[in-house]
Amino acid sequence: MSEVYFIKNSSANYAELGKDALQLLKVIVSETGYSLEGEVPIKVHFGEKGNTTFIPAVCYDETINYLKENNVSPVYIETNVLYRGARTTSQSHIETAIRHGFTQIPIVIADGEIGTEYHEVVIDKEYIQKCKIGRGFKKYSKFIVMSHFKGHVQAGFGGALKQLAMGFAARGGKLEQHSDISPVISAERCSGCGLCVGKCDFDAIFRTDTAVIDEKKCIGCAGCIAICPKGAIRNSWGGSNFLEKLSEYAYGAAKDKDNIYISFLHNITKDCDCMGKPMEPITDNIGILASRDPVALDTACLDIVQESSGEKLFDNGRISLKHAEKIGLGNMEYKLIEKTRQAI
Repeated sequence: MSEVYFIKNSSANYAELGKDALQLLKVIVSETGYSLEGEVPIKVHFGEKGNTTFIPAVCYDETINYLKENNVSPVYIETNVLYRGARTTSQSHIETAIRHGFTQIPIVIADGEIGTEYHEVVIDKEYIQKCKIGRGFKKYSKFIVMSHFKGHVQAGFGGALKQLAMGFAARGGKLEQHSDISPVISAERCSGCGLCVGKCDFDAIFRTDTAVIDEKKCIGCAGCIAICPKGAIRNSWGGSNFLEKLSEYAYGAAKDKDNIYISFLHNITKDCDCMGKPMEPITDNIGILASRDPVALDTACLDIVQESSGEKLFDNGRISLKHAEKIGLGNMEYKLIEKTRQAI
């Protein structure tokens, strides 16, 4: 059984939420003997352009200041997205982050300019044998993984597991989770410019009237999705066993790392922060939870959201939790320890 710490706070005051997040970080450090030293990345989600319900930058101010005061060097760390949008390349991703106020500390995009830089983490699980994890994560031994708990169209919910699985994976790793095949090229959109042919390091694309992907050579890095000027190359969504693959990628991301996980139960929307549009919360603000076990944390978040709403919201996400427990990532059994809010 794993310990999960909880502070109730339904306020929309983001500065106060930031203080609560720091309080839980301090609790884990003091009560579990967790050590913070050197350079420690903070894994966040900067929010898609047009989204208004992501967790804003001010919520991380207190944690950043605390780390600096204790001679720890924090950086934000993220990876590029699989689809075409405002976070497809490192340049546009950082521009989006800055536009959303994430200017307090340096930003590291761990999978390179177009999401193709990764290292392989061997896990040999049921669906995934090797995870394509952003190369920039390799140098660090620990992370503060801060997640916004909310719904997700495929995963049921997005929380700590999804921050690990999708958030640490390079573009090819995201593709591997979402589908079983290589990207596809739309003949209607493709202009036959040949840019993707010249950029593919594996000679997996050739040109007839339009570009064509050789599935025998394609390794699924998905770099071509980012560079196509016409948006003609896309992921084929809907691969089988997505929820189990997500759990296995989370296992790979967390392997040999010593992380703290903190989740915000605020602005709980039906869909995720990758949606580039305003959304309305579907249940009340609840508070902040933290743990060193991502499975226990997500389970507690889901239980609390369902109890608070009186509905079985996001319940298909339990498939990921059960598989994550099965493969040894963490425990679904947890002890919830409520803490009283303190002035900082």
